[in-house]
This record gives sequence, structure tokens and C-alpha cells, in this order.
Amino acid sequence: MRMTEGARGSLACVGLGMTLGSHLTPLARSHIVSADVVFVGVSDGLVEQWVRRMHADVRSLQAFYTDGKARRATYREMVEAMLAEVRAGRRVCGVFYGHPGVFAQAPHEAVVRAREEGFVATMEPGVSSEDCLYADLGLDPGRFGCQHFEATQFMLHRRMVDTSAWLLLWQVGIAGDLGGGRFDTDAARLGVLVDVLVRHYPLRHEAIVYRAATLPFQAPRIERMPLSALPEATLGMSDTLAIPPCRAMEADPAIRGRLAALAGES
Repeated sequence: MRMTEGARGSLACVGLGMTLGSHLTPLARSHIVSADVVFVGVSDGLVEQWVRRMHADVRSLQAFYTDGKARRATYREMVEAMLAEVRAGRRVCGVFYGHPGVFAQAPHEAVVRAREEGFVATMEPGVSSEDCLYADLGLDPGRFGCQHFEATQFMLHRRMVDTSAWLLLWQVGIAGDLGGGRFDTDAARLGVLVDVLVRHYPLRHEAIVYRAATLPFQAPRIERMPLSALPEATLGMSDTLAIPPCRAMEADPAIRGRLAALAGES
């Protein structure tokens, strides 16, 4: 496409939501249809074909993934592909499943770099797997609290875990990947994850493997098991591990007393 003199490129990274067709916001759709070129990064070919119905120039980012290739290298190539079109003066839309800012490195990096180079760059939120999890599991994060960690990061660092709150471990399907090039995990790595978790929870404590539905006719995956059974579970990259609280919240009478005294003064 020949650009007019003075034309400036722009970037919008938008989310499709989790379930095909039902989670796309009007604003995200407007970015897609008004773009000069659309890059799409989704794991389902059916979803990619659906995006192609909205625009004539849709380019898949999936080709940048290859077995054994570090995901950081893949993400850098995705960013460069999008920014090359922005620098050429085109309005670029990057389309990603779920929320483009949740466990998605390439959209964040692309937006930051585009802004550093003086281009207009925005990110529009989408319905994430986290949003679906709250609805499907009936989990209100405001009731007991909720902690979120990436599974491998959780394994590699000694985190402060509050067992009176929910614990959510994301990307559990690639737990234990040190090289950033795996697309799966195995029983040995999941066994290490269990060893980390039993520092805080009983081995018999319940764990829930969750996966949001991506097609309208699907049901979410909600599989309950004791922690001890996790190494035998079959997990995919989209699975999340949700662990309910195992103890009651501990009250702080001194703080309650101070607040009660303040209430009496008002």
C-alpha cells in the first residue's frame, strides 16, 4: 500500500476474549476493521479464520513458534513484524486471544517500543481466562483474597504464600520449563511443583485444573483432584491450577480495636 506524505503509523493491541464470537468488544472490533494490516496471535485455527472474515489483510503470528525455540526469541520476532508495518506508516492492529496484556509478552513490548519511537500505541482489554475462572468456579476474589503466580516462576522463587486465600498458578501446562522452549510439562516436573506446594498445603488438599471454554459449544474444564494426583494429570498450555484456602483467616484484634475507636470518634 502506498502511503501519503506525512502519514504516521499506529498500533492497537486488542483482545478477542476467550470464547469465540461472544467476548469481542465493540471497541476491539473497530480497531480490527479500521486497521491497514492485522496481525493475529491465537492458538486455534478456527478463531484465526473468524478474524480473517473481518479484514482482508490478516497475518498469522503462529508461524514464529517452532519446537525448541525460546519463546523470548519468538516474541521479539512478533514485535518486529508488527513494528515494521507501523514504521511504514500503517495502522496496525495486533489481535490476541483473551486479554492482550495478561500472560502476553509481545503486545506489552510492542506497545512500549512503538511509544518510545514516537508512534501512537494503545492496548484494549479483553475478557481473560481469569475473568472466566471467577465465573465458572464461583470464586469471588474479594471474599478470601487471591494470589496469582506463573507456575515456573513460583517453583523457582520462595514466595510468601497466604494459605487463607486462593492460589492461582498460571501456565501450569508448561510448569518447570527452564529454557523457555517447551510447550508441555511432564510428571517429573509436576512432581517438583507438588513438592513446592506441600511446603504450604497438605498433600491431600484439593487442587482444581481449570481451562476456559474457547468455543461456544464447549464447556470449561473443571477437574478436581488432591495435590498428590497432579503429576498424573494431563495438562495443556491453557490450563490453570486453582488451589482453595486450607485455613481460616487470622483476625487482628488490635487493629479491629483501633478502627472501632476511630468509628466511635466520628
